[in-house]
Amino acid sequence: MKLAFDNSYARLFERMYARAAPTPVRAPALLRVNRALSERLGVDADALASPEGVAVLAGNVVPEGAEPIALAYAGHQFGSFVRQLGDGRAVLLGELVAPDGARRDLQLKGAGRTPFSRGGDGRAALGPVLREYLVSEAMAALGVPTTRALAAVATGELVHRDEALPGAVLARVAASHLRVGTFEYFAAREDREALQSLTKYALERHYPGARPSDEAGGEALALLEGVIEAQAELVARWMGVGFVHGVMNTDNTSIAGETIDYGPCAFLDTYSPARTYSSIDRGGRYAFGNQPRIALWNLTRLAEALLPLLAADESDAVRLAEGALEAYVPRFEAAYGEVLRAKLGLTRRGADDRLLARDLLERMAAGHVDHTRLFRRLCESARTPEADAEVAALFDDPGAFLSWAEDWRRRVADEPGTADARADAMRRVNPAFIPRNHRVEEALAAAHEGDLGPFDALHAALARPFDEQPESAHLAAPPDAEFQEHYRTFCGT
Repeated sequence: MKLAFDNSYARLFERMYARAAPTPVRAPALLRVNRALSERLGVDADALASPEGVAVLAGNVVPEGAEPIALAYAGHQFGSFVRQLGDGRAVLLGELVAPDGARRDLQLKGAGRTPFSRGGDGRAALGPVLREYLVSEAMAALGVPTTRALAAVATGELVHRDEALPGAVLARVAASHLRVGTFEYFAAREDREALQSLTKYALERHYPGARPSDEAGGEALALLEGVIEAQAELVARWMGVGFVHGVMNTDNTSIAGETIDYGPCAFLDTYSPARTYSSIDRGGRYAFGNQPRIALWNLTRLAEALLPLLAADESDAVRLAEGALEAYVPRFEAAYGEVLRAKLGLTRRGADDRLLARDLLERMAAGHVDHTRLFRRLCESARTPEADAEVAALFDDPGAFLSWAEDWRRRVADEPGTADARADAMRRVNPAFIPRNHRVEEALAAAHEGDLGPFDALHAALARPFDEQPESAHLAAPPDAEFQEHYRTFCGT
């Protein structure tokens, strides 16, 4: 296996990670390899699928040029600070340099115990691995910044959770695996040297276009501002497709502005800001509608970690941090406003656009309306009012939509372009297909029985989320009310 590794993080201070080789597995077998992503990375997909490639993907062989490490980080988990977490079941093989010069981490998730495992087995079960493969690739097709799945490999071994489950390893690709919790780790230890090095590294790797001031805290402030903007944009995109992360801890918040760690994630069926799916989120901290606020909470923890670097005087540092954080709400509102404007077929900014969108969302919540289906059907209403009845039928009270549609059409009348062009533009941002929770569960259940056919069919449909695909229409249908009421997701650890 020839992989173009250049492992810059491994050249930083060794206290930022632990050397940790993957633990070999008994009988590695390739489940799926992502050929399109392989091509972008400049990696031979056929070589990855060969016995030698599968040995690398399973962790049985460390390829030339790799420097396997487990990253150190801390994190706030459901609001409580844990001083040491780290990669307890993942090993970063190294950083691939793609033909376009982009640097991407290649990590094996479920690769065995590391010094950060804290009593865990370091392994991953088949279901969570395939869930992350399926959902992360769907997010990429939806245009949401995300880590990617390069391959999934069965281990031929069992992992023990509530029951014995088949094991698997996910080969995950990310802009990097730096998290808010990485900065918290060194701040908690008052390790200014490591914090300064990490800040400089993260700024250069993820925000090369930033122009930090020459002041002492210029780099830290530039990084903070960059991460704030990236997170605001990311969460706005989540909200637009109805994605519920489920566990927005600071150790699951990427500095690079990518969606990372698809544990108890799910997608809205019926629209509800209060909707949670995670079995461990009993208080609704990470409910769908709370995600923008939680992102700001997490960014505040990053700002706190960077205070020692922002200014020598603590009050000056706090002032700079607060000034940066004040930009989050307007940045998120602007980003989410653009998302909603596009979903409603609006290209020009109107003073009351956010009120129009909020009114629709409130009516959707009151009327128990399916989030994805509403916006997809609205595309046809943009083409002709004759389609309004089909949209209105989604509401408990059809009149709730019809009265809103009057305001929407008055607003649309101010827009340029034809009705057909508007409808086409809306279809490019309002997906017909999302990873419907019940279809994901069906695919994973079949995979446990050795049948990857439903997984492949769902994956193929999700690769083209904005196309009609009548042959796969059943995969776009929402589940029944009983499933929605009782559905819960689990972390898989």
